[in-house]
Amino acid sequence: MNEGPETAPLVSVVIPTFNRAQDLRRCLDSLVAQSFKKFEVLVCDDGSTDNSESVAQEYCARLDLRFETAENFGGPARPRNRGISLARGSYVAFLDSDDWWAPEKLTLSVERLEKGAEVVYHDMFLARHIGQEHFPDQLVSSEPRSTMFDSLLCCGMSIPNSSVVVRKELLERIGGISEDTSLISVEDYDTWVRIALTTDRFQRIAMPLGYYWAGGGNISAASPKQMSRIKVLYSQYVGLLPQNRQAVAFGFLEYRIARIAQQIGDWETAANGFAKAMRSSIEMKTRLKALLFFALCRVRAHGTNDNR
Repeated sequence: MNEGPETAPLVSVVIPTFNRAQDLRRCLDSLVAQSFKKFEVLVCDDGSTDNSESVAQEYCARLDLRFETAENFGGPARPRNRGISLARGSYVAFLDSDDWWAPEKLTLSVERLEKGAEVVYHDMFLARHIGQEHFPDQLVSSEPRSTMFDSLLCCGMSIPNSSVVVRKELLERIGGISEDTSLISVEDYDTWVRIALTTDRFQRIAMPLGYYWAGGGNISAASPKQMSRIKVLYSQYVGLLPQNRQAVAFGFLEYRIARIAQQIGDWETAANGFAKAMRSSIEMKTRLKALLFFALCRVRAHGTNDNR
């Protein structure tokens, strides 16, 4: 149906989902509660076998909602790209089906975009339990730094995917989300890196405007696969940095890999990575963190060996 400018959505909310019917209900409830109303919802299903479609259809009377399903891809990149291709809004907001938003999220994000920002993001509360009512912990996003491309590779930037609202034109300019299967679970970070090659107009809203599900089932959880994915990402972009910054990027990569190894209890790999990071030219505050984590990992590694 063709719509006039008065009724066409300004924002397209793209929700990839796979077998998360109950989570999807919570997600969509948060969209019904948005103070900003000029948006559409594109639920892009990745071949679910549960009742995700029937849950989505329950909301058609309350939301401008479209449910699209296709053969399982195994990650959110292809469903997100389907959503981008269907989007009628000038802005695309990403929201994973296990996350949800505060009522004022779209209002505050659109205000920044209408004033010239090209990518807007914010902090998120960490949700660890079903039925949780108090949220003392936060996923804190990073303040933008110039250049964003350099910062994303050399300093590490926290840009939670479900917090991002971006100009659709930018996503089209970079060719959408990478569907390279070696980047599954880091394709969002890859997207921010590629956008940063075209613009530095990122803006952060320094308050939590959403809830990030950390209660399990996240494909981005720490794992050996996640280490490999980060390495692939860096291999594609470090060469685009000035020569003197490439060493910094590789040093920060060692730190990132070590942090993942630390989270899964691979103390020796983590300690070796932190040692390499300390010998590199990464920022001093990160080097100090690497020193602290190195010491902790050495203690844990010796403790593990003593118990054998």
